[in-house]
Amino acid sequence: MNTLSSLLTESADGRLGILMSALAGIAMALAVALAMTVYFRMSYRTWRDVVRHGLATLAAIVLFAFAAYDMRHAALAYLGLNPSKPAVEFEIRMPRETLTAVTDTQIELHTDRNQTLALVDGVRDLTDGRALLRGAVALNHRTADRVLVVSLPGRGTFEFRLRLPAEPHRSEQFGPWHLADRIASPLAGSVAPQDAYTIRYRVL
Repeated sequence: MNTLSSLLTESADGRLGILMSALAGIAMALAVALAMTVYFRMSYRTWRDVVRHGLATLAAIVLFAFAAYDMRHAALAYLGLNPSKPAVEFEIRMPRETLTAVTDTQIELHTDRNQTLALVDGVRDLTDGRALLRGAVALNHRTADRVLVVSLPGRGTFEFRLRLPAEPHRSEQFGPWHLADRIASPLAGSVAPQDAYTIRYRVL
């Protein structure tokens, strides 16, 4: 029920954004058209009038381009697409022995709209016997349903839910560490306890 309510709210907000953008574009177009009509109906023209006409035409082009861009942005947001395409940079702590082959590690971002392959940036050893796996993934869609899935051959699959809003704000600092939300092991007892796998992230 809460999911349906949130979907209806997002849909209504998206339609309202498109409507407001369309009304703003129409208002700007009418204002420019009225001004240009007054200019071009003047019977007496000097070089100053020509300059004013040129500036009016340039202003019309700029305003139309702005209105088109604004409507496109609102339409993409309504469809669930994020035109600015922010990204999430993440760090995952886990036992060093878990990362036997970094090249075989696959990390994907799963959402209710798509799946995106993450870029693995490398591994750094920590002083407590764990390793730090770093990477980044693009946020291509506007949704709050995001799960980072880390697949380690022979070790299991680890899922981390990203606690971010549908349109997250960029941040300079990493957030707090979170435990893995789900661990699926191919063999019983072959992975460390759940609290041995933690993640933190920030939005770029």
